[in-house]
Amino acid sequence: MITEKREKQILMMSFFSGLAFAIIEFVFSIYSHSQSALTDAVYDASELVFIALLLFLTPLFHKPVSEKHPYGYFQIESIFVIIKGVMMLSVTMGISAEVIESVLSGGNPVNHAQVSAFQLCLGIASTIIFLIMKKLNKNLSSPTITAELLGWKLDVVYSLGMSLAFFISLCLKNTPLGFISPYFDQIVAVIVMILVLPESVKVLWSAIKDIFLFSPEAAFIDEIKTICNPVLKEHCFTPVFYDITKTGRHLWIAVYFQIEGENMPVKDLADALKSINTKVKEKNSECTCELILVP
Repeated sequence: MITEKREKQILMMSFFSGLAFAIIEFVFSIYSHSQSALTDAVYDASELVFIALLLFLTPLFHKPVSEKHPYGYFQIESIFVIIKGVMMLSVTMGISAEVIESVLSGGNPVNHAQVSAFQLCLGIASTIIFLIMKKLNKNLSSPTITAELLGWKLDVVYSLGMSLAFFISLCLKNTPLGFISPYFDQIVAVIVMILVLPESVKVLWSAIKDIFLFSPEAAFIDEIKTICNPVLKEHCFTPVFYDITKTGRHLWIAVYFQIEGENMPVKDLADALKSINTKVKEKNSECTCELILVP
């Protein structure tokens, strides 16, 4: 209950902070005609839809599995990640078309000093919000909150990087590279979209794999095997097959194994299962492990 309450508290803070940022960025983009600021505002607004849905769904992620819902409600999280991925890709494509049209029509001159100062203020504000959320996240292990923290960390880097970039562009005005000044705003917007696009596709593909219960990446499976195999060896169990599935934030691990003799003490199985669960949960707290004996 405490974990769920803290998770909601962090999501609420992220939502209202993101809402304030989106409004400020949208107003500034109209005032300054900055397409990079508009890009940032659209992305932040899109993220708000996802956070708002998560606020209503968070209680479901803390409900135990049952006969009626053997995988719990964890796949709902994957469904909304897919929705978010498709939405972000659509937004990226739409803005890309507008940016290209602006470049072809002669660029979009902006007050670089003004944009630089604005992004610096956003970067400082994002840093403060990130540090507060990180402090509230202490002792929690929610993938959703981890993703939110990563998003705010990227906002910090993005805003401070934008501020530095537009500051540098001021120095280029009276140089041979001054001809790119009218296009600098579009260049920054395109760079941002190029950096965001692969990440959006990666998140979307990961969620699709979760929905269809595909196995995780080979490197992740090898990591799980590295944790489990020493425990199995200690109890003289021989692993035959690993069935690893991820649904939303939850990881399901079934290890099929054989024994050397004809009999196996129940205590050995219980001890091995307890040890594996403890070790795997150090890496992923939302995890269910099973040991299954095969002939």
